[in-house]
Amino acid sequence: MTVLALPSPPTSITLQLLLVGIWLGIVIGSAELLKRLITTDPEITRKVVHIGTGNVILLAWWLDVPTWVGIAASVIFSIVTLLSYRYPILSSVSGVGRKSLGTFFYALSIGILIAWFWPLKLPQYAAIGILTMTWGDGLAALIGQRFGRHPYQVWGMKKSWEGSLSMAGVSCLIIYGILWITQGNITATWISAVAISVIVSTLEAFSKWGIDNLTVPIASAALGFVFNEFWLT
Repeated sequence: MTVLALPSPPTSITLQLLLVGIWLGIVIGSAELLKRLITTDPEITRKVVHIGTGNVILLAWWLDVPTWVGIAASVIFSIVTLLSYRYPILSSVSGVGRKSLGTFFYALSIGILIAWFWPLKLPQYAAIGILTMTWGDGLAALIGQRFGRHPYQVWGMKKSWEGSLSMAGVSCLIIYGILWITQGNITATWISAVAISVIVSTLEAFSKWGIDNLTVPIASAALGFVFNEFWLT
């Protein structure tokens, strides 16, 4: 059952790419402006890009961009992010010489989920995966760094309960919201949202080298798909 109907999107590939490009330009430009005028903390600007860029999946969903466009964009940005670890490209996204490959995994996960769910005509699960990563993981990092008062360690990594609980809470709301919009089954959507948010928050806590940008979106999308297409229906 569809609860929310969106206006018809433009069908021209050129216009679709233009709209996506404008959105990404706004996000990256805002991060650069933030870095120059408000804060010198590179982690904040990276998270602004991390969160803002992920919302492109909603634009791609609304535009119904062809599968090949999403995959091609993922490949291009994956290459750019790998180069940015060595050269000063997109400094607001990934710093030169960083040990984490999180930005690369981020771009890669978008391509994988589009390749998986676009041909199935189930873009909501790709959106669940990407938005859980961008908003859940992104806000968890910011809240944990700023307000984390109850730390714990996993494999030598410093985490906080405030950050982990933020990850679980934000992920739960995102998953529930998307499933409610697309299927409207209140009981099933809450069961899925709570279960998946707990699992992916645990994955995030145990992830190193930025691989949570791959494991979290893949796991949340896959679990949402299995729960709602096979188990809870």
